[in-house]
Amino acid sequence: MKKIYTLTLISLFFSCNSSAQKKEIAKNFHVTKTEAEWKAQLSDLQYYVLREAGTEPAFSSSFNNNHLKGVYVCAACQTPLFKSDHKYDSGSGWPSFDREIKGHVAYSVDYNIGIARKEEHCATCGGHLGHVFDDGPRETTGLRHCINGAALKFIPVKDDQ
Repeated sequence: MKKIYTLTLISLFFSCNSSAQKKEIAKNFHVTKTEAEWKAQLSDLQYYVLREAGTEPAFSSSFNNNHLKGVYVCAACQTPLFKSDHKYDSGSGWPSFDREIKGHVAYSVDYNIGIARKEEHCATCGGHLGHVFDDGPRETTGLRHCINGAALKFIPVKDDQ
């Protein structure tokens, strides 16, 4: 009986994951759509990353080697998130930036791997972008915004700008 009680408590503890918190967070964003609308708009990988807080495989994004000038926007709602001037090669396998465009990225804490991590979301639609860590370039902000390329679209700067 003691084993059943203990297993029940453990299963309740682990079943209280962040899905309720994510639903609460999602209410605060300006762009909201049904899951069917998001699935129709996004590719399978984009949906997995942006709507299910997934992670694309390391070194799989074409943005890792993108050295053009421009702005990285949310793949779901086109909100400008990061400038190419703040992108750097962290060696992590994901596009990395030392800062975000202020006010366009929202933050929460996730415990999905058993430790607290600062999770980044698009401040307009709530799409999961990645995580921010304190191991970035010390000569700038010291931050590494480790972002899934599938969460981004790139808008190059026109030659006359």
